[in-house]
Amino acid sequence: MALLAGLAQAEAPNGMTEEEAAQLGEEFGIVVGPVDEEIQKELKLQRPQGVAVFEVIGNSRADYAGIKVRSVIKEVDKHEIRTMVDFGVAIKKAMKECNFTVGTYEPADPGDPVGWGVNFHFVGCKRD
Repeated sequence: MALLAGLAQAEAPNGMTEEEAAQLGEEFGIVVGPVDEEIQKELKLQRPQGVAVFEVIGNSRADYAGIKVRSVIKEVDKHEIRTMVDFGVAIKKAMKECNFTVGTYEPADPGDPVGWGVNFHFVGCKRD
């Protein structure tokens, strides 16, 4: 994917790279990328932190959990997500479990005066 080609190869002390984190995201059922300044402005975030969801793959664990395109993942199984590497480490560990949660900020539906909302998605056991 073109999106993966643009990811930095920075490696964290635990060996996780942004590219590996993106691949783990796809295994979970989402195409993700870092929250950059452009996404921060578009989504009116205070800081460019978290992981942006660009696509949700149908019939995946992420799809069944209700994760939406344009949401920003801020937490995986009670672990704060600030970077792609944080996401990769947390989702790799969480996917080994049967059940876990993903916390997201999501854009409001059109016409909703409240704006963004925080949602927690329950991810159940992998389906065959």
